[in-house]
Formats: sequence, structure tokens, C-alpha cells
Amino acid sequence: MSPSETAGRQALAFIRMALATLLFVHGIARVLADGVTPFGVFLESRGFPFGLGIAWFVTVFELVAAPVFAVGRWITPIALVFSAIYACGIWLVHAPAGWFVVGLGRNGAEYSVLIIACLLAHAWAHCPRSSVPA
Repeated sequence: MSPSETAGRQALAFIRMALATLLFVHGIARVLADGVTPFGVFLESRGFPFGLGIAWFVTVFELVAAPVFAVGRWITPIALVFSAIYACGIWLVHAPAGWFVVGLGRNGAEYSVLIIACLLAHAWAHCPRSSVPA
């Protein structure tokens, strides 16, 4: 492996660990703030059946999948599920608030878009490739 390939892998690993930490802390904060039930109520108010079940799924997924993602296992499927979760967050919460998280706006979509872009880059980089020549 060339030095540039090694550096590229190390950079991806660094971003993967940073993402995993952010996603894990998101779940921890929801649990510690007793926010799972209000999250479920919010989802039900937006028309989702089993809002509390979805809220617990998202929270447990953050707490279990983020460490697995950090150590480099099941990167593509985990990144795709997290991307779907964050896309729903944009749709339900952040897009109506605009683009900016701070500054020219509040609680907008820009942070979640960046997280999704990083997750999708990891999914793409680790997507299983066919060994059959094209």
C-alpha cells in the first residue's frame, strides 16, 4: 500500500471515529435527558405510528451501531441506516428551520447534511465490490 493510500485510509478512519462519537453522544444525551418519550410523542404528532418504538429504535441504534461503526465493522449498512435517520431529521425538524444551524438561522439543516455526506462517503468507500472484471 502506498503512503497516499495509507494516509487516505487513516483520514477515513479519523472521520469515521469522529462521526461515531457524535452519533453515540446524540443517543446518550437523549437517554440522559429523558428525551426518548418526548421524541416518540413528537413522531406520533407528525403521523408516525409507534412513535415511541421508533424513538427507542433510533436511540438504541445510536448507542449500539456507533461503536460498531467506529471499530470498522458493517460500515456500509450502518452508514446507510444513519443517513436515512438523519434525512428524516432534516425532513421533520431541520429543513423547516432553514439551512443554517447558527448565525443567519437557528436549528437548520447544514449540520445534518454534512453528517449525511460523511456517512455516504464511508458507505461508498466500503461498499462491497464485485471481483468480476467489467
